[in-house]
Amino acid sequence: MSTAPRIAIAGAGLGGLTLARVLHVHGIASTVYELDASATARDQGGSLDMDPESGRQALLHAGLLEEFRPLSRPEDGELRLLGKDATVGFRIPAPEPGEGDEGEERPEIDRRALRDLLLRSLPEGTVRWGHKIRSASPGTGRPALTLSDGRTVEADLLVGADGAWSRIRPLVSEADPVYSGLSYVDCLLRDVDTRHPAVAELVGRGTMFALADEKGLIAQRNGGDRVRVYAAVKAPEEWSRSGLIDPADPVAAKKRLLDLFPDWDEGLRALIAESDGPLVARPIHALPIDHRWDRMPGVTLLGDAAHLMSPFAGAGANLAMLDGAELGLALATHDDLETALNAYETPMVPRAEAAAAQSADNLTDFFHPDGLRIARETFIALTSGGEAR
Repeated sequence: MSTAPRIAIAGAGLGGLTLARVLHVHGIASTVYELDASATARDQGGSLDMDPESGRQALLHAGLLEEFRPLSRPEDGELRLLGKDATVGFRIPAPEPGEGDEGEERPEIDRRALRDLLLRSLPEGTVRWGHKIRSASPGTGRPALTLSDGRTVEADLLVGADGAWSRIRPLVSEADPVYSGLSYVDCLLRDVDTRHPAVAELVGRGTMFALADEKGLIAQRNGGDRVRVYAAVKAPEEWSRSGLIDPADPVAAKKRLLDLFPDWDEGLRALIAESDGPLVARPIHALPIDHRWDRMPGVTLLGDAAHLMSPFAGAGANLAMLDGAELGLALATHDDLETALNAYETPMVPRAEAAAAQSADNLTDFFHPDGLRIARETFIALTSGGEAR
């Protein structure tokens, strides 16, 4: 841009960091304000598959694609679909080394490894750790952040990359995330190949879906010989938070969760029974599928702050990174700030709407009484190049 704007990014997730990196590549400074005290303050979640048209495209624009490759795990790209009797009803094998068109691969990478890659690529001091945002306002001609310590930060551009419960979104939208009716309870198994060999065999080298009775067990290979498990159940939102998981009594919490899968194969129940560490309840929320907003000068959104959706399109992190990359490119190639924001938002909103619609449909379909059959048809359609149901 012809002048150097002051750019404030709320949130050091994958989307916000990708934006900061692409801006840095083009010689534009930014500051990222992050609630967490440090990069290791909390668990970053499971593994992601990097889509060539979104996540990997963003890494290309960030100049990090070559550094990404040795951190990724293409060998963990298998997908298995099981019934509650643990019978495999559908399988997509992981690609063999050197097999297929590289442009069609979706290599896995742990969220933490990807986030660390982005953090290492930024100048020291770009991320301001431990900076909780209390509120945001239009300011006096420029948008402003109020931090928890009372300080106010003004910027020419304020980017809400601060996730589902964004403090920036209320500046441009009255929409709030709505509970989907489905909750995850997640847990982790460590050293699976040596300590839990039956689990390792059941899950395979990638992601396993077991669906029945309008619920599911989803298990995912992570790096470091770990398997992350998501038990998906339909439940009232408050019950999912307090009626199932009591941090003070993890043994009882595990029993209550197992009681929801009483006649499931013991190998599948072992995903919960043998898990290490605490169980964590994660109610699934989403913004309206067609979420959009009127332009407010100097303010925009990306990632979950803009288009929070369920995980059943596998698109959230990939889209957040693409958002960050495309916003960075728009700011680097347009002299006028509002022109840049229009250029970014115009394709982003319909792209996100299509993914959000797919994720909402898949959530409904996979947890339907006939969800196993519907999921199988969906995966077959996707692998054959057809349209998913």
